[in-house]
Amino acid sequence: MKHRIVVLGAGYAGAFAAGNLARRLSPADTEITVVNAAPDFVERMRLHQLASGQDIGSRKLADLFAGTGVRLRLARVTGVDPDHRTVAVTGEDGDGELAYDTLLYTLGSSVAHHGVPGAAEHAHDVTGLSSALRLRERLAGLRAGGTVLVVGEGLTGIETAAEIAESRPDLSVALAARGEPGARLSPKARCHLRRAFGRLGVTVHAHTAVEAVEPTRVIAADGTSVPADVTVWSAGFAVHPLAAASGLEIAGTGQIVVDRTMRSLSHPDVYAAGDCVHAIGENGRPLPMSCASAGATATQATAAIVARLTGGEIPVTGLKYHGNHISLGRRDAIIQVVDGDVRPKSWYLGGRTAARIKSGVLKGAGWGVAHPTFGMPKRRRRLATVPDPAGASDHAGARAAA
Repeated sequence: MKHRIVVLGAGYAGAFAAGNLARRLSPADTEITVVNAAPDFVERMRLHQLASGQDIGSRKLADLFAGTGVRLRLARVTGVDPDHRTVAVTGEDGDGELAYDTLLYTLGSSVAHHGVPGAAEHAHDVTGLSSALRLRERLAGLRAGGTVLVVGEGLTGIETAAEIAESRPDLSVALAARGEPGARLSPKARCHLRRAFGRLGVTVHAHTAVEAVEPTRVIAADGTSVPADVTVWSAGFAVHPLAAASGLEIAGTGQIVVDRTMRSLSHPDVYAAGDCVHAIGENGRPLPMSCASAGATATQATAAIVARLTGGEIPVTGLKYHGNHISLGRRDAIIQVVDGDVRPKSWYLGGRTAARIKSGVLKGAGWGVAHPTFGMPKRRRRLATVPDPAGASDHAGARAAA
């Protein structure tokens, strides 16, 4: 009987991991199934471009996995039973259940409304394809002089405000920040950001905590209102409560707690990668939700799964956050390098050169997913005698080390 590997989610982490598992494991011994609700691979890091009216293209997952041996199941995950090693799904074919021997959980994250009244009902976001398309349609129907307010001073908020302002100079674009936009940047990089916002005409409402969202305005904590024909909510991300409901050990964020190899501390036949994993980086702090973290954790999870199944030594891949690549429209960007404690270094790169590097990063991430079995070896590794899925012996040590 083949060892059944099920990957939940086909974002940056899931699609990359599935392709690499197929590249490194023999199809004679393994059966790899990817479960994803949508048929397309979504380049999440470019959804603010899509929302602003640009064409970013699309790739069918079926095309990405063609010839790899990876099976694609288009369905939504409705439940995980790690004690019985099954996944409940629902799709066009109705309800179903998938059994697994090894599960890789990469269901990512979605927008976090933080319980703010009206945010879920009246605000748009760019955390998913469908929501980005809805925002695109709403912006396209907005007449000249219309007001757009982006809520959130993080990287997503900054990029979204800049992209909309550059693509639609006829609109009045503003950003509401609890503190100061780019507060984690170096002083020189923050100056660059302020100049960019000034050039693009983005108005910044600093130290403005939004406490309610209405159809045509938002209400700040001090009672003042900010007009907004369109509100874009970019105030953080949250993971799906599915992991918590399944009985997997989770952190306070709802992310799955894992050891250094991305293996669940409570259920050793479950691995996690991407935004849904509570992984501790080399600086002793949880990795931030980001594409870079998705790549690092997916690489580590893939290496650990392959090593354990084939009897090899588990390599330790880097879990270090190197910095931020922030696009400011199509012709400007900021690259901010950080130190081991994720504090900004004084050096940064801005302008067109930074924009070209940012574009290269995006293309590289997309290319890696679009070519999941690049460099496929002529002979993939056969499985050794597969250990007890409970993995009691080596997992106990891994938990102690964690």
